[in-house]
Amino acid sequence: MPLPSLAVAALLGACALIPLPACAQPARGQPPAERVRTPTVEWVTRAVEAPRVSFRTFASAAAGSSVSYHLYTPAAYEREPGRRFPVVYWLHGSGGGLQGIPAVARHFDEAIEAGRTPPCLVVMVNGLEMGMYVDWSSGAAPVETVIVKELVPHIDATLRTIASREGRLLDGFSMGGYGAARFGFKYPELFRAVSIMGAGPMQETLTTTPRASRVRAEELLARVYGGSQAVFLQVSPRTLARANVETIARGSLVRVVIGERDETYANNVAFHEHLASLGIAHEWRVLPGIGHDPMAVLRELDDAHWAFYRKAFGAGAKPADASTPPRPGGGSERRPQGAGSS
Repeated sequence: MPLPSLAVAALLGACALIPLPACAQPARGQPPAERVRTPTVEWVTRAVEAPRVSFRTFASAAAGSSVSYHLYTPAAYEREPGRRFPVVYWLHGSGGGLQGIPAVARHFDEAIEAGRTPPCLVVMVNGLEMGMYVDWSSGAAPVETVIVKELVPHIDATLRTIASREGRLLDGFSMGGYGAARFGFKYPELFRAVSIMGAGPMQETLTTTPRASRVRAEELLARVYGGSQAVFLQVSPRTLARANVETIARGSLVRVVIGERDETYANNVAFHEHLASLGIAHEWRVLPGIGHDPMAVLRELDDAHWAFYRKAFGAGAKPADASTPPRPGGGSERRPQGAGSS
């Protein structure tokens, strides 16, 4: 069943500026002003209902509140109680990604049931509307700490996971691809496989961005990186890859995927060349005729998408160790109606 393109775009992140209302016309002879709605910091989102998807929360010391996430659980998790499963950390794009959760969960479910990829848990994180998967310079949103330092241990403590780097895969598109690259290259001891699709911002300076105006770039730099280009570069995937090059080159599985017509194409080519110059082996795929369109990317990749997962997870799971059962509690879960059906 094909994925609805609008739903997938909402999850994976095809960002756009929010235009001025029609009544707000610029003065004669003046260029149109650009107005961008300020993204919110919402640690607990609304629950999204979808088959095999549950809405959960955990207590975050870093955020000072509960933080939500959605979890896709394959049918094999219930059928085989003595088995541990690999985990995909699915990083959404800008906008928060809630609308696309049902489509992406179905995408995984159909591939798993068809045997195209080993059964896996899929954690659809809450990276905020425009959280950028970093700890903000202001301290207002410690997104990286919440996900890497708190959510990952919470998942391993409460579910039957393969709690090692070999059992974790990062995947994301657009802002989520940037986040996957950041986490994968900063914490190669935690995540073995890193999938970077249509990623941005991958450039060395945040003065303009291909998919937003200078206004958006300047606002984003100020809001997340304290207005500092030096901070933006310091936390960038480029810098992190260089800092951890030996560990990444020795044991990480990396792929970079970009559409030939994607506005972020040039930046991703430069990033690919940067990785090559560092000696970091990676799968590099340019998709002819494809723009910044997550549905088109997944459709064009077809089985190559799942081949990366098969390579990352191999047989996919191993018997659970009865001496270390998952810790009960540690968070809350809401399984929407119908979430347990396949």
